[in-house]
Amino acid sequence: MDIYLTNNLTNQKEQFIPKNKEEIGMYVCGPTVYDDPHIGNARPLVVFDILFKLLKNNFAKVTYVRNITDIDDKIIKSSQEQKISTKELTEKVTSSFQKDCEFLNCESPTHQPKATEHIDLMIEMITELIEKGFAYENQKHVYFEVKKFADYGKLSNKNLDELIAGSRVEISENKKNSEDFVLWKPSTNNEPNWESPWGKGRPGWHLECSAMSKKFLGNEFDIHGGGIDLIFPHHENEIAQSRCANETKIFAKYWIHNAFITMSNEKMAKSQGNILKIKDFRNKISGQIIRLALMSTHYKQPLDWNDKLLSDCENILDKWYRVYSSDFKSIKVSDEILKPLYEDLNTPGYIANLHNLFEKASKGENINLFISACKFIGLMNESREQWNNFKKNKVSISESEIKSMLSLRDKARENKNYKEADRIRDELNDKGVLIEDKDGKTLWKFK
Repeated sequence: MDIYLTNNLTNQKEQFIPKNKEEIGMYVCGPTVYDDPHIGNARPLVVFDILFKLLKNNFAKVTYVRNITDIDDKIIKSSQEQKISTKELTEKVTSSFQKDCEFLNCESPTHQPKATEHIDLMIEMITELIEKGFAYENQKHVYFEVKKFADYGKLSNKNLDELIAGSRVEISENKKNSEDFVLWKPSTNNEPNWESPWGKGRPGWHLECSAMSKKFLGNEFDIHGGGIDLIFPHHENEIAQSRCANETKIFAKYWIHNAFITMSNEKMAKSQGNILKIKDFRNKISGQIIRLALMSTHYKQPLDWNDKLLSDCENILDKWYRVYSSDFKSIKVSDEILKPLYEDLNTPGYIANLHNLFEKASKGENINLFISACKFIGLMNESREQWNNFKKNKVSISESEIKSMLSLRDKARENKNYKEADRIRDELNDKGVLIEDKDGKTLWKFK
């Protein structure tokens, strides 16, 4: 079955026709490891993990590259604030990031290159850009001259003036033009630095992805992905420097971007003060719940994050686990069931198919197919026992405490103190206990 993807380079949904069907290449921008990743960062992890699985289902070899940015101004600033070295900071955050990926049940990419391990390739690319007349040096800085690249702005579908007006362009007297972007910058003595033809310094942020994608995927490849916020300037700059250095008509053929996660319809960002870190969920909730929540809306649409979303996803998985079998045998999932994923990764449509499969599985029909279909998108990766243990561990109250609180609630109701009775009910609910008043009795159960 043909795969269709929305290509932001053309603003159209297109059939995926690989450059070489014998080996698919996909590059996705990974984390800048200056702080622990948040739920907004989790969305591309899951979206492109699903795309990776779908591609592997159709093609013999898929090379998936996701970089780790371990040198950046944000990293330097954070390390100075914490009074630790950049190496200590980046190793700590990278370790946390890998735990997040495991928590979300994401497969490891084929390659996870670090920027600091490829500085030589970046210096080589800068040298080529200078020699070909696309970049210039001034005061130990090297800049890409944007006006030399005629196709600049095609990904973001805007002209140069619009792009500059709508973004925060770095002001520097070292530039020829305000829109030019940095390829190399000098470092002070207390900042990380590498030797280069332009003095001790470090690369600009955009350059690393061009250098590392070339190393692992070549001058041209199939898919480049990331969050929608990377379209400009990051991905626009990648295209410019890569095409000019490599002298190609394309860089990546398909550009795929996921939309933001919002809270109360505001973008999740440090500047908004609404950050929810992935690591803070690890001991409170199953990663499957987070993963299902991230799939609940199409990747191109904003996803509003709230407690109800998580509760609904937990209830769905709790229901699905009722048919889980320890004797499960994996079987191939048909293209007909996978069809929504072939249509631009329509995960809500695929989840609807899972609900239909569950209805049959709950009657004892095709249980292996249902579980296989769940596993295809990274769900049902735990046994029923593990799932139930998660639920038990989530409860922060003993049975004797529950009975004691219910006795106090009964007395409050006898005294018509309904406000106190409701308070006790809400407290039990917060501790993972549901209560129901039925036929003059109070019944309770763990969520």
